[in-house]
Amino acid sequence: MSKSVEAPMAQGQVTRQRLLDAAAALIGEVGWNAVTTRMAAERAGVRSGVVHYHFASVDDLLVAASLGVAGALLRSVSDELAGHDDPGEAVDWLLAELGRYGPADPASLLMVEMYLAATRMPELREQLGDMVLEFRRVVAGWLRERGFPGDADAAAVLLAAVIDGLMLHRGLDPRLDLTAVGAPLRALFGKDDTEEA
Repeated sequence: MSKSVEAPMAQGQVTRQRLLDAAAALIGEVGWNAVTTRMAAERAGVRSGVVHYHFASVDDLLVAASLGVAGALLRSVSDELAGHDDPGEAVDWLLAELGRYGPADPASLLMVEMYLAATRMPELREQLGDMVLEFRRVVAGWLRERGFPGDADAAAVLLAAVIDGLMLHRGLDPRLDLTAVGAPLRALFGKDDTEEA
C-alpha cells in the first residue's frame, strides 16, 4: 500500500477513535438518549457530517463506543485475575479496584447507561451479553485452575453479578465500604469447609 493511501487511512482511524472517545465520555455525562451527533462531533473536534462518514447513526456510534469501553474493562479485570493464584487475594484486589470508582465516575455511569440501553436494543444486548459470557468463561476457567471445589460456572456468574451490583449500590450510597463485603466474598471463593466435615 502506498504512503499516499496510508496517511488518509491512519487519519480516518484517528478521527474514528476521537469520535468513540467523545461518545463514551458523553454517555456518562448526559445519558445515552441525550447524546447527539452534533455533541459528539463538537467534543471530537470534527464537523457533524464526519460522524455519519464513520457511523450509520448516533446509536451505532454509542454502541461501538460503549462496547469498546466495556470490553477493555472486562479484559482488564480478567487479565488481573489471571495474575492472582489465590482467589482470596484476587477478591481483595477486586474490591480495592472497584473502590476507586466513585458514583459519578464516567466509566461506571457509562456501564449503567449501557445496561439500560441494552434492554431496548437487541444488537447491543447480544454483543454485551457475549462479552459478559466470555468474562464468566474466563473466570470459571481461572477458578478451576486453582482447584475451586464448587461449581466454577455458577461462581463466575455470581462474581460478575457482584461486580455489577456493587457498582450500582455505590451509585446510590457513595459511603458504601466495599471492603466490608470482603469476608463473605472470600468465603464464596475460598475452600468449601463442608467438604472436610
